[in-house]
Amino acid sequence: MTAVSTSARPAVGTRRTRARKPRNLVAHLFLGAMIIYFLIPLWWLIIASSKDAPSLFSGSGALWFSGPVNYIANLQDLFTYNGGIYLRWLGNSVLYALAGGIGATVIAVLAGYGFAKFNFPGRNLMFAAVLGSVMVPLTALVIPTFIMFSDLHLTDTIWAVILPSLLSPFAVYLMRVYIGDAVPTELLDAARVDGAGEYRTFWSVALPLLRPVIVTVLLLSIVATWNNYFLPLAMLSDSSLFPIPVGIGLWEGLAANNNGGGHSLWSLIIIGSLVSVVPLIIAFLALQKYWQGGLSIGSLK
Repeated sequence: MTAVSTSARPAVGTRRTRARKPRNLVAHLFLGAMIIYFLIPLWWLIIASSKDAPSLFSGSGALWFSGPVNYIANLQDLFTYNGGIYLRWLGNSVLYALAGGIGATVIAVLAGYGFAKFNFPGRNLMFAAVLGSVMVPLTALVIPTFIMFSDLHLTDTIWAVILPSLLSPFAVYLMRVYIGDAVPTELLDAARVDGAGEYRTFWSVALPLLRPVIVTVLLLSIVATWNNYFLPLAMLSDSSLFPIPVGIGLWEGLAANNNGGGHSLWSLIIIGSLVSVVPLIIAFLALQKYWQGGLSIGSLK
């Protein structure tokens, strides 16, 4: 009896292993197809950025290098075109993204902590208003925001882009949900019993536990502000204040009308689009270790 049961167990395990293999293969094939699907536009951008204007419209080698590689020449043309206006747009984008991203993260941390750990009159009503604002499209708020900033004489200034970027209802919601689960109320009460004030309790006890969600909100806010197109387009008329998306949109309009260089301007648009992706990749790679480290610490605790 023992010999029969022992010899039967490997057969059952083998059948289970064989049954799992087709499922794993299909899942891996699907994931591989999705990776290729999302990487093809980036790969095309890398390839197209290496070509000069005539090669760009020749129709050959769209997804592979063909002919000379002109990254250096294209970058030189990009940074010197129209007095180096692209560098000004790049600096504007960095300013808007950092100011808006850091400011939105600070406000979200404070608001989420208040909603999660303090009882005050109207808390549920105010949080319901925050949830309702998440459902409102940002483009629907641009015109009212423009009218308000116009009355304050803030249009066509950097504040017209930075101040609206400081408010992120989704970030407040994400912070409130995370803090409610990740920061035990008993831990805060113990700190208060030991004599710590509210500011000390928040800074020394709660804030270290929030590193993963802080990095998450910071990344989302920076990316959203960096890629924001419609708000700066409506608020700004001075081209020297444009961020990269609006500046490249301006070049696209000129290239479509064959003004400002035609084909050569399209090559600047493509290499400029590639350069605009690099800071986001750097930001993600720089913050990734803090993100993963915070998640590991949270799992151990």
